[in-house]
Amino acid sequence: MAEQSISTKNTIELATFYVGDALCGMDILKVQEINKLMEMTKVPQAPDYMIGILNLRGQIVTIIDLGQKLGLGKAELSNESRNIIVNTPGEHVGLLVTRISDVVMADPDKIEPAPANMSGLQGGFFTGVYKTENKLIGILDIKEVLRIESENLGRGMER
Repeated sequence: MAEQSISTKNTIELATFYVGDALCGMDILKVQEINKLMEMTKVPQAPDYMIGILNLRGQIVTIIDLGQKLGLGKAELSNESRNIIVNTPGEHVGLLVTRISDVVMADPDKIEPAPANMSGLQGGFFTGVYKTENKLIGILDIKEVLRIESENLGRGMER
């Protein structure tokens, strides 16, 4: 009986945001902070989606254009654009998103596998999709999005 009450409280909080018109989300525990765009420095020979680095209270943060990384095209910068600084071991990475949406309480049992091609998004970057009453949220696989970053950062610094 006790196990049943534990499983009903087994919800995850998804921080949701838009990348272009696509609604995406990630476990809120992976979010360190969300901030407005700041002065960025371009990194020579970096991939197109790596738009620069910024100094965040003494820490160097690599900023990735999530739209470009997901195959949705360059982010259009506006007053609503934000960097989502994610918790990653050993490095600081920010994801540039079009705008921030809500925090959604999600039942992990209702998260469905991501289709191979999610409305033009590269499905490999998603762990699944979560349906609310009126929205479909693509759940970002943050490890997969950042996996290639570690390799690129290392190569870019060597040159």
